[in-house]
Amino acid sequence: MDSTVIATSLPAIAADIGTNPLALKLAVTSYLLSLAVFIPASGWTADRFGARAVFRAAITVFVLGSIGCALSSSLTDFVVARIVQGMGGAMMTPVGRLVLVRSIPRRELVGAMAWVTTPALVGPVLGPPVGGFITTYATWHWIFLINVPIGLIGIVLATRFIDELRAEHHERFDMLGMALAGLGIAGIAFGFSVLGLNFLPWWIVASLIAGGAAFMAAYLVHARRTPRPALDLTLFRLPTFRASVTGGFVFRVGIGALPFLLPLMLQIGFGMTPFQSGLITFASAMGAMTMKVAAATILRRFGFRTILMTNAIVSAGFLAVCATFTQTTPVAVMVALLLVGGFFRSLQFTSINTLAYADVDAARISRATSLVSVAQQLAISSGVAFGALAVETVLRLRGGGALQAADFQPAFLAVGAVSASSILIFMRLPPEAGAELADRTPAPTEPSDQRIG
Repeated sequence: MDSTVIATSLPAIAADIGTNPLALKLAVTSYLLSLAVFIPASGWTADRFGARAVFRAAITVFVLGSIGCALSSSLTDFVVARIVQGMGGAMMTPVGRLVLVRSIPRRELVGAMAWVTTPALVGPVLGPPVGGFITTYATWHWIFLINVPIGLIGIVLATRFIDELRAEHHERFDMLGMALAGLGIAGIAFGFSVLGLNFLPWWIVASLIAGGAAFMAAYLVHARRTPRPALDLTLFRLPTFRASVTGGFVFRVGIGALPFLLPLMLQIGFGMTPFQSGLITFASAMGAMTMKVAAATILRRFGFRTILMTNAIVSAGFLAVCATFTQTTPVAVMVALLLVGGFFRSLQFTSINTLAYADVDAARISRATSLVSVAQQLAISSGVAFGALAVETVLRLRGGGALQAADFQPAFLAVGAVSASSILIFMRLPPEAGAELADRTPAPTEPSDQRIG
């Protein structure tokens, strides 16, 4: 909910703290990058201290970051507070997924993965209209302060419903590896995010990118010498895991730009209020919710490879069609296209998320969950940065000035093309990939059909 609430409020926040709306991509990317940096520790901490305790602590940190966002008076303050929010969020998603994967038989994982994400889609459904309503009729600060009571309720619900799952045997955590990977990811991604914004001197931006590359190289050397690295890159030897993470990364780079670009175009380009914008953009999440009921049936009928290839093109097409939106486009048409597009995007996400665990053994589930989550957040962050860069490029080519609706149209075409290119990765999957997960094979009688972990 927090990520979609802020999207509709970016123009109002930018005006209040005195910055460019496009510069506020840093508020989005810094949160996502913080997730990517701290997620590697989530699996280990859940194994060591228990899923319930870690989840409650994560909510507490997230609420503290939300209060910091509401009190921010500059772009720097806002970015720092969003990083704190990301530290809390980094422990929530992977821990929840870890509980799921360890509790569900493989053959039921597709249906479980679809249903367990349905409650999470309530946030994206409510976020845009609620954020737009609050920003239009109150102030943007309340979109963060509302997280305080929600967080308190979350702590109570986590205490009641989340089992205190933890590993029987505690592995030593790779602190050095986490530091190297975190600095590498943060340096490269944040460096590219601020590129061209004049937010930092050019030599600092260059140093961030070069330093990040150096740290990532150091991590690759370190990972080869460590039996249990923070990010287990040997998982990429599994064809299904490799296709899921790399293909999913490319697909999300394009899709990740949509929640950032669309509200900006509707408000800055079309002159809509945040509330009007939110009522349109929430249609995408509504479409996603309708898909969850059909995911298991569709995958059982067609298989992962066929769905991932076909759906990559279809989803990218519905993303690119946003380039045709103008001020005269009927709202009903925009809502319909976003609704149907949300259905196909959600089917793709469910397929990608589930396929990652097709061939991962129980001993490495925790490390696989962390690596998948890091890749997802980094992809979305890259998508926001890429979408903003596309708009900035168009703006420069026409000589600068105020943002206009036409500045966003090439960006939607560009991000759509990126998402479509993921088909080149998914087509390498064998036809039978993930057959057991999709329940396309007879149930085995061996112990392999027992619960994971």
